[in-house]
Amino acid sequence: MNAKQAAAYKAVAHIKNGMIVGLGTGSTAFWAIQYLAEKVQQGLRITAIATSAETEKIARECGIAVAELDTVDHIDIDIDGADELDGEMNLIKGGGGALLREKIVAAASREFIVIADDSKRVEILGKFPLPVEIVSFGWRHTAAKLVALGCHTSLRQRDAKTFITDNGNYILDCHFSSIPDPSALEQQINNIPGVVESGLFVKMAGRVIVGYSDGTAKEFS
Repeated sequence: MNAKQAAAYKAVAHIKNGMIVGLGTGSTAFWAIQYLAEKVQQGLRITAIATSAETEKIARECGIAVAELDTVDHIDIDIDGADELDGEMNLIKGGGGALLREKIVAAASREFIVIADDSKRVEILGKFPLPVEIVSFGWRHTAAKLVALGCHTSLRQRDAKTFITDNGNYILDCHFSSIPDPSALEQQINNIPGVVESGLFVKMAGRVIVGYSDGTAKEFS
């Protein structure tokens, strides 16, 4: 069991019968889906809310019942990964391109459990480029406003084409040298017209589970 698997396995142990479960997007969240699917095959009854079309596809293929977010009034536990996390449990997310839906699902959850391998832990956020989802109209002007905050930006590409999110938007990857005050930067970014959402998840995680290469995992809250 590798570090990502160890973190995912420990997180899935918190899921109980009858829960509504948020399913994240990305390589670590993938393992949570696999372990949940095993429990479903053994008789666990859950309803899943997916954070991306990709996650929904994987979950359905694994035999997990998936519902639309607006058909439920809450989510019991949301399990998702992180691209970076600091000692205050602030996160950078969005490497997989699903940051907007990930944040909506996390905000609708009674508990947000973040799973990551220990390489994702940092003292100060910012080494990983911060994804910012923006509307396509006037995107160069939006990018210029972001650059004024002290970063350089790159429009995300995939397969030699501009990457389009599940919501029909663009993603700008914003390269800051460091982000010492995630809360202040989040507010500044969200005040820019054209920005839909940033990949800064500030004080949202209720529990962090870190996996290690020896197959162990440790919880922080």
